[in-house]
Amino acid sequence: MKITQSAWPIVFVSDEFGLETDNGIRLNEIIHELVHTQECRVIKSFSYEDALELFMSRADIGCVIVDWELPDEKVSEKMTPDALVAAIRARNSKVPLLLLTDKLETENLPTDVLAVINGCLWKNADTAEFIAGRIEVHLMEYVAGVYPPFFGELVKYAEEYKYAWHTPGHLGGQGFLRSPAGVAFYKFFGENTFRADLSISVPELGSLLDHEGAVGDAERNSARVFGADRTFYVLNGTSTVNQIIWRSRLVNDELALVDRNCHKSLNYAMVITGAIPVYMVPRRNRRGIIGPVRLSEFGPESVRAKIEACPLVPKARKDDPVKMSALTNSTYDGVCYNVVNIKKQLKKSVESLHFDEAWYAYAKFSPMYADHFGMTDSPVSPDDPPVFCSQSTHKLLTAFSQASMLHIKDGGSEKIDPAEFNESYMMHGSTSPQYSMIASLDVATKMMDDQGGELMHDIIREAVQLRRKIASINRELRGRGSWFFDLWQPKLVRFEERLIAFADADINYLASNQEPWVFNRYNNWHGFEDIEPDYVMLDPIKLTITTPGLDDNGHMDDTGIPATIVTNYLIRHNIVCEKTDYYSFLMLNLLGTTRAKQGTLLAALFAFKEAYDGNLPVTQVFPELASAHPGRYDGEGLADHCTKMHEYLRKHRMLDRMQAAFEVIPDQAMKPADAYHNVVRRNVENVKLDDMRDRVPAVMLVPYPPGIPIIMGGEVLNERALPIWEYLRARQDFENEFPGYEGDIHGVERERSGGRTVFKCLCVKPKQ
Repeated sequence: MKITQSAWPIVFVSDEFGLETDNGIRLNEIIHELVHTQECRVIKSFSYEDALELFMSRADIGCVIVDWELPDEKVSEKMTPDALVAAIRARNSKVPLLLLTDKLETENLPTDVLAVINGCLWKNADTAEFIAGRIEVHLMEYVAGVYPPFFGELVKYAEEYKYAWHTPGHLGGQGFLRSPAGVAFYKFFGENTFRADLSISVPELGSLLDHEGAVGDAERNSARVFGADRTFYVLNGTSTVNQIIWRSRLVNDELALVDRNCHKSLNYAMVITGAIPVYMVPRRNRRGIIGPVRLSEFGPESVRAKIEACPLVPKARKDDPVKMSALTNSTYDGVCYNVVNIKKQLKKSVESLHFDEAWYAYAKFSPMYADHFGMTDSPVSPDDPPVFCSQSTHKLLTAFSQASMLHIKDGGSEKIDPAEFNESYMMHGSTSPQYSMIASLDVATKMMDDQGGELMHDIIREAVQLRRKIASINRELRGRGSWFFDLWQPKLVRFEERLIAFADADINYLASNQEPWVFNRYNNWHGFEDIEPDYVMLDPIKLTITTPGLDDNGHMDDTGIPATIVTNYLIRHNIVCEKTDYYSFLMLNLLGTTRAKQGTLLAALFAFKEAYDGNLPVTQVFPELASAHPGRYDGEGLADHCTKMHEYLRKHRMLDRMQAAFEVIPDQAMKPADAYHNVVRRNVENVKLDDMRDRVPAVMLVPYPPGIPIIMGGEVLNERALPIWEYLRARQDFENEFPGYEGDIHGVERERSGGRTVFKCLCVKPKQ
């Protein structure tokens, strides 16, 4: 479908529509000209309040015409015409805003209004045709500016209806129309999808591999918007961004300082580059939530001590430089590092800094996150190393899935050579890129450039509202001797020199100030007793909802509600969370989150509470679970089910075992790369967990929760690593006790043996 001016409605704010007065007749003539001659679409609004509500609820408004002289009875104390103009302009600095008047001279209009409007239309001074034409000109100029560099060229090309004789083979969608299955596919996605699916043979759109033309313009624009010196579009996700960064900076046997809480793609980067890792271990609190690495671990003395203790580093190379550091920012639960403080430490220890900000691409656009993201605006000193950031623009902004960005900020003395870096980029880049993905990155940039501050303010405020509401409900129900869910967040907030309950704190203060979210020792709601000052903060839009049964000190009550039961219930009611831990689950309040979604979540949590309090049968609450495991859950109520699982987790000390397992860095028998080489050479065998003691896994094992490697390929499951084996064994036993609650563990295969599920893992064959 071709996008025309009718796709961008014009809002008229007046009370004279349809009136048989001079002004009413003229207004109707103008609207008739716009609709029938200019082929525009008009939306009528009869009051300033309604117009603002309409504008706030839609982003497709192409122009606003405000009648400056509504009668007094139409103007409330809360919304005057100048207030409407100011509110619209605060939300959108570029949408055409025109005043419609015939009673006032220009000099009588307020200065503040004249400074932000695009012009005036005098109702009876010009013909209706002329006025409609002026409005249409403003509209089309605005619409032309809506399109960012690459997307604009892509739309232009697609709307030229060219006959293509190049790849892809469907040739603008025509190929699909030769088969019923293809027709169904074509109708589902629509013609524009296929006309915009082009080949690298199209010169008008430039080259993604050479970063030239329209796509190069888009990347340079993204660099400006996101605060980078250079930005590269990557179309296979942040996993590939991480590979590109590491390929450009490390070679075999060079040293890397790695956050143990890193995404598996960074571990695979070590496999591909052959780097030797030395690890930083993040803290964990009593709830099992992953916290920050200690600041001291970034210092030169600590880094050298790690290298000295690493058996993979030859003695003659203990003084080698560390080529790269990798740190996850922010964590899944929203722990964000003060990058300025970290750089002060790491620049003495490491040649290049890499911040994996897959879940954090929005930080640049709110003062809430000042100094807590990789591309921060802090001054660059001569000894600062280059900084690389990988961002999943598709995760928490608005790009298509797998569309990501790679940002680079040059060091004080070392500048990243684009031609050299591009060699690594081209190793991972396709010569047949998906142009719609490129366009989505371009549009995500434009959205944040135009309205990033306003959008982020809304998202943060809405998240804070939900946080306060849940805290308020929890307090109210506990006061009645009942229970509800809670959140991992401050319980008390310092405001105007006094401590007040979070649920009572001023929402504007919480949504606009970083201070309440910064961890400190004196208000230890977060559970990290030795936290450093001004070091990390909690991201307010990442909502870690906690369930009853486990308190902040790690004490387990007699009864409890494991989070996996709650999130399974939510999934049955079409609500999907991001991550489930033992007694918490993560929800993300993002650009696509609406008040309706928040209300539906609260309703579902209350519905779960009602089912729990009524001890409804599991066969009724989870019919699929019951039918998949006949007899196992018969006669069991939901409260009974929760209590049984809770008692099992408590009896078998599952959280303590998890805590102990992740505090161990096992002995390293070989590099991750060498372990994988054994896979390629088929020098591996599947080994049951009971037989894995003293064996060397060839691949990483990553249990969810918490979603980080418990052991890397090449590390030994020996006596030192006994807590790891015990935790995996506990997970295996748990799955046999509660069938249907199998967790995701990367690197583990399952098989049935003797009526039980057993874990198996690829291990390096022992030397003969």
